Amino acid sequence: MTASFPRIITPDGPVPGHAPAWNRQRHSRMPSHRYSDVHSRVDVPVTRPEWPTRRLTAAPLWVPVDLRDGNQALAEPMDPARKRRFFELMVAMGYKEIEVGYPSASQTDYDFVRLIAQSEIAPDDVTIVVFTPARRDLIERTVASVRGITNPVVIHMYTATAPTWRDTVLGYGRDELKDLIVAGGRDVLELAGDLPNVRFEFSPEVFNLTEPDYVLDLCDTMTALWDATTDRPVILNLPATVEIATPNVYADQIEYMHTNLARRDAVILSVHPHNDRGTGIACAELAVLAGAQRVEGCLFGNGERTGNVDIATLALNLHAQGIDPMIDFSDIDEIRRTVEYCNRLEVPARHPYVGDLVHTAFSGTHQDAIKKGFAEHRARAAAQGRPEGEIAWKVPYLPIDPADIGRSYDAVIRVNSQSGKGGIAYLLETEYGIELPRRLQIDFARTVQQHTDSTGLEFTAAQLWAVFQDAYLRRAPGTEPIVLTEFSTSETGGRADTRIALRIDDDEVSVHTEVGPVEALTRALAAGGIDVEVLSLHQTSVGAGSQSEALTLVEFRTGADVHWAAGRDRSVLTATLAAVMAAANDLWRAGSPAGVQPRPIP
Repeated sequence: MTASFPRIITPDGPVPGHAPAWNRQRHSRMPSHRYSDVHSRVDVPVTRPEWPTRRLTAAPLWVPVDLRDGNQALAEPMDPARKRRFFELMVAMGYKEIEVGYPSASQTDYDFVRLIAQSEIAPDDVTIVVFTPARRDLIERTVASVRGITNPVVIHMYTATAPTWRDTVLGYGRDELKDLIVAGGRDVLELAGDLPNVRFEFSPEVFNLTEPDYVLDLCDTMTALWDATTDRPVILNLPATVEIATPNVYADQIEYMHTNLARRDAVILSVHPHNDRGTGIACAELAVLAGAQRVEGCLFGNGERTGNVDIATLALNLHAQGIDPMIDFSDIDEIRRTVEYCNRLEVPARHPYVGDLVHTAFSGTHQDAIKKGFAEHRARAAAQGRPEGEIAWKVPYLPIDPADIGRSYDAVIRVNSQSGKGGIAYLLETEYGIELPRRLQIDFARTVQQHTDSTGLEFTAAQLWAVFQDAYLRRAPGTEPIVLTEFSTSETGGRADTRIALRIDDDEVSVHTEVGPVEALTRALAAGGIDVEVLSLHQTSVGAGSQSEALTLVEFRTGADVHWAAGRDRSVLTATLAAVMAAANDLWRAGSPAGVQPRPIP
């Protein structure tokens, strides 16, 4: 009998003589022949790169572009309030350079830059970045937007430079496009060169698909034009605008620029990877090894198509290797809630570090290893007489201590202990169609645990649903101390007109306001002394088809604690208002926000 050996593959192809018996797959029906390898389009003249021998030892300068690049990729771009809230979050986290908008393209962006100029929302040590194409009228409006800002300012000018963009989009040859870029650079210098707090940034958009000799010439031309010096350095930002190659190719391209740029000591070399191939993180990390000093991206990776590189993951990757990321992620859930609110996009459950499931194991063997790891960690801390947060982290399956980012051990262990009993969330979803957010699953698991501990019985889906209703849904009409007695809402000319009336323990409260129903209800409750801080709203349903009902799940804060309530109705709006009312009644029964406790189980 003849043995069949696996095929051995090298960078030059399969090794002769090794039959691919294990891999006899039919050809796909996908027209892969239509696409060319990146090396046939961009020949990077790096023969022996040095970046593979280097290690990351310090954080680069992180530059969040959520307010510009991330914002333009949203189905509903941020309004001024959301934009300000996002900006204040990034300042609080410690970002020292923030791209705040595209003032020549949007009145909202222009007004936000003017807000920075006319207020004190930006600390003195935060650099403000504004974005503009290489066109004089747009540069003029951009410069006008930053006048009066006393912070350091960067005017970021860009132009697409790759052959397909030159030929298809712009209709320029290499020389013509260079003339256009230089003209834009002169306009920037003429209009803002005398401003002492202003520096300049140039992005050859689609750098990674541009000929290396051409893009090097463009960058050297711009640093000469703008007279880059060590005291007033120029930022050269090299975007992988559309990711088209393995990360090592991008690293080679960055190293070529790093080693060949003129005035290198007067240049801040920046990268801006996108994630079309799903390797944006690797591209950024290898680019820093190759000489990049600055990384532009978005928190949790929002952006066009598959997104910009995720600078939160990049920073926490450094943290996991013992390197200070220079940004504060100690309350990751609050950061996530703010980003989700501002972007109106939910962070996936499996997202690195911040996802609801990243510290959860469903496998029994994983659960056992994690529990033993926690026990060993506590024992080592006790033996050394030191707090658990100060000793080396060596817990299986958890690359970082969840407590570093504000997550609890309880969330890791308690939820996992339920998975061996059939899965609370699974039963509710399969039997009733109810999809619970992960954080509510954690909260509900504690209530179910009390039942199982006291009865020792297995719970059916019907019993779980009964416990859920008692724990989170409003009680029977007429039995609650706070009652919604009047509600109406309409919209005219884009403005809401909402009327709310409440009876709070025999006192009447009413409001008439130009905000949406949920905000109007929370204002009315606040007027009656009940402060319900809504953190998130989740919509699901009970049942399926024409007989289904809407179920709104509201996450709310009281003091330092987070709690949940729910509302149910055929109408989504009515269910939402009922959920907020359930939260308010929980607060009232507790006596004070600081005293809210889980409702006793009957």
